[in-house]
Amino acid sequence: MNPVTIAVKRLPHGADLDLPAYATAQSAGMDLMAAVADDVTLAPGERKLIPSGLAIALPAGFEAQVRPRSGLALKNGVTVLNSPGTVDADYRGEVGVILINLGQEPYVISRGSRIAQMVIAPCMQGSWQVSEDLEASARGTGGFGSTGTGPQVAEVAQASAQASGG
Repeated sequence: MNPVTIAVKRLPHGADLDLPAYATAQSAGMDLMAAVADDVTLAPGERKLIPSGLAIALPAGFEAQVRPRSGLALKNGVTVLNSPGTVDADYRGEVGVILINLGQEPYVISRGSRIAQMVIAPCMQGSWQVSEDLEASARGTGGFGSTGTGPQVAEVAQASAQASGG
């Protein structure tokens, strides 16, 4: 696995915080920290944009995905609201994390708290080709739970087979 080099700018309010880093040799994500001056309390059901104190310049063809930390979600009910959030390669502003408290107790975010993880991933852009007909597939138009168990699965498979002439 070849690492990609990412330019990072420490903003004044995050200059003393550690840069995101991988916790283990095979970690997929790097922890982002809260660059807050004072403690921020998230009441149950409340959401806030938490600054990271970092701006980045990703190479073309990459994105940074901002994802929840599993321990924070399990233990406190705090998660990333627009998960995964995408940081585009041409964005140069501060990386922010929209946190929401889905738990039953207020949650306090302190300076340097690990609030989310960032995964660097390749991405590509697509182009549209308008078509009157789409290639048939085994799934067909079944969605929203159609691949689960139960009688509806057999119905979807049968409808797909009939639609494809089978």
